[in-house]
Amino acid sequence: MDKLKVFATHEFLDKFLQNLNNSYKVETFPGKNINREELLKGVVGTSAIACLLTEKIDAEVMDRAGKNLKVIANYAVGYDNIDIKEATKRGICVTNTPGVLTESVAEHVIALIMTLYRRIAEGDRLIRRGRFLGWEPDLLLGTSLKDKVIGIVGLGRIGRWTARLAKNIGMRSIYFNRTRNLEFEEELDCNYHSLDKLLSMADVVSLSVSLSEETAGLIDMEKIKKMKRSALLINTARGQIVNQNDLVLALKNKLIAGAGIDVFENELEIPTDLMSMENVVLTPHIASATIEARNAMATVLVDNLVDALEGRNPSCLINKEVYNYD
Repeated sequence: MDKLKVFATHEFLDKFLQNLNNSYKVETFPGKNINREELLKGVVGTSAIACLLTEKIDAEVMDRAGKNLKVIANYAVGYDNIDIKEATKRGICVTNTPGVLTESVAEHVIALIMTLYRRIAEGDRLIRRGRFLGWEPDLLLGTSLKDKVIGIVGLGRIGRWTARLAKNIGMRSIYFNRTRNLEFEEELDCNYHSLDKLLSMADVVSLSVSLSEETAGLIDMEKIKKMKRSALLINTARGQIVNQNDLVLALKNKLIAGAGIDVFENELEIPTDLMSMENVVLTPHIASATIEARNAMATVLVDNLVDALEGRNPSCLINKEVYNYD
């Protein structure tokens, strides 16, 4: 009997999937940037797709894979790259990798705040450009984090861990979420506010929401104008949550003091205006990029994939209704 085919879209995943070779036929795209044509070719006849959030897995991909496709295992927490409705309609499980990158992303949020407040990136550039002429009492004066208010938009795993880390370095937290979390409020002495109220109160606004129709373009010029002129905006969630043009314009006009950005509307076309601003810290979508998190994500992906292929309910199944779909 022929082995079921497992197709991975990125060479990084191959080493984690090789242990499946005894039971499945594992095929991996031999590179890092699979294009649409290569994706459609690679999935033909596969029973499982292991993919990244950068690949659009839509009805065309599912149809090209064929009727044997049982699971799409996404190597990410977010899954806006996958057409969930189309997968569910076809009886295909969709899984993600939550809970194992929480600490890494929250740490990156704090790192961006510290880098901006203490002007670390500016100092690095100053030295590299040969412009450091010795200690001066007013050289690159920064801002202390103690007693600053961080407003967390989205109180999921990452938002909660961010609040805990912030408290440990002397910051105070407020939050906005679709539902209140009274237990968490008591744990961290953290208050709930409407989004507009949070924006007006926070010294730092950190975005921890997933991308959806509701959150796309959530932070636009209207919302930015509600923030303090001394405030920072931190985005480690999804680029599309912030209207990038509005953010650039707001920074140019000093409507806010700065921004730390790890995600972009289009990662291959980052505005030159953002790259030229001293009060902006940019990182290349690496908030979850720790050895520990990446390995744990891969372990979860493989477990989800195998469970679905062997008829078990994957622990990180997104479309739970797939088993009840008529």
